[in-house]
Amino acid sequence: MSLSFDEAVNEIQQAIDRDARNTYSEEVLKRFYDPKYMGKITDPHGYAKIKGSCGDSMEFFLTVHDEKITAAQFMTDGCATTIAAGSMACELAMGKTIKDIPKISQGEILSKLGGLPEENEHCALLASDTLICAANNYSESKKSS
Repeated sequence: MSLSFDEAVNEIQQAIDRDARNTYSEEVLKRFYDPKYMGKITDPHGYAKIKGSCGDSMEFFLTVHDEKITAAQFMTDGCATTIAAGSMACELAMGKTIKDIPKISQGEILSKLGGLPEENEHCALLASDTLICAANNYSESKKSS
């Protein structure tokens, strides 16, 4: 018995979903399928763009009021784990002071995501590094104004 095209596509999608659930935490999948904080902020107070060792790039946009992050958004051309890491980094930044941003480490992002496969852990480092650079960009702009 042959499958219709739609049935074949459905079976393939189900196999992909099963494989993803065996590889990634629910938190990672949730943030990949429906990423929070993805987008750009027009005229951000802090901005950074970094290209990671894997070739993925990430951008962070920050809005700051009274030295606290009031809005954080990111963009990436990366994979599912890069998207999840960027989303989590933004969430961790919200409400924090600029001085607290360097404490948002690769380890904290990995922990909040429920971990990543070893070959994808660099995605959390890219998110952390880019977020910290955006905070530093804000601090530097304040010094020069």
